[in-house]
Amino acid sequence: MASRLQGYEAKYRALAAKLAEVGFISAGSLVVRETSCGKPGCRCQADPPQRHGPYYQWSRAVGGKTLSRRLDPAQAELYRSWIANRKHLEAIVTEMEELSARAGDILLRQVKGD
Repeated sequence: MASRLQGYEAKYRALAAKLAEVGFISAGSLVVRETSCGKPGCRCQADPPQRHGPYYQWSRAVGGKTLSRRLDPAQAELYRSWIANRKHLEAIVTEMEELSARAGDILLRQVKGD
């Protein structure tokens, strides 16, 4: 059991080191929208329609409300990366929690056996 516990500790330390490598993070989602304006004679009213855009929209929940912001292409690329970083961070933390639970099981069995 001690060697398994040491293995979990080593994996945990490796995951903790990965946390330091995660850059900026952001909650929310990024969508690309194309719109129609409704003006007669506009290209978006043609057949086939040529919509306006693309427009990048970042949305997130703050205090139970959804907030959205329109971004330019460069900002959208940054937020796309930051959202991916957050998902990576959450995956690392989930794995750390699972390792902690396994290590806790081992420690509880050791205490119970003493």
